[in-house]
Amino acid sequence: MVSRLVVQGRLDMIDDCVLRLSRLATLSRSDFVGDKDKVAAAESYLRRALEATFDVGRHILARSGGADLSTEYKGIAKGLGDKGVVPFELARTLIAMAGYRNRLVHLYHLVQEDELYEILQTDLDDLRAFVREINVFLDAVKN
Repeated sequence: MVSRLVVQGRLDMIDDCVLRLSRLATLSRSDFVGDKDKVAAAESYLRRALEATFDVGRHILARSGGADLSTEYKGIAKGLGDKGVVPFELARTLIAMAGYRNRLVHLYHLVQEDELYEILQTDLDDLRAFVREINVFLDAVKN
């Protein structure tokens, strides 16, 4: 059974990170890339939001008979789409997000300030969409 407490805790974390990232998104490109502390904060909040996203997905899959899909991040994204937890289009986006999560964690030395700024400007709605879809899922599986 899916633990609402576990899932809601991670969704709250995603919401908090997105709020903080949204504040950083209001900066001009030059103000953002010129401040290493802001860049580091954005990287940290984005990584945390992505980790929480895949923690939610892993938990849902493991608790709903998709344990075989819950080990790798791209598998989690695919499994959420295959099981209808999120729409197919969002699942495809989550697969790309899994790749970026891996970049942040394993290829962190290649992450550029400009790419982080671009994510702040264009991709935060993907995280918001994930939270909305998981809330729809939770409402559908109410006991």
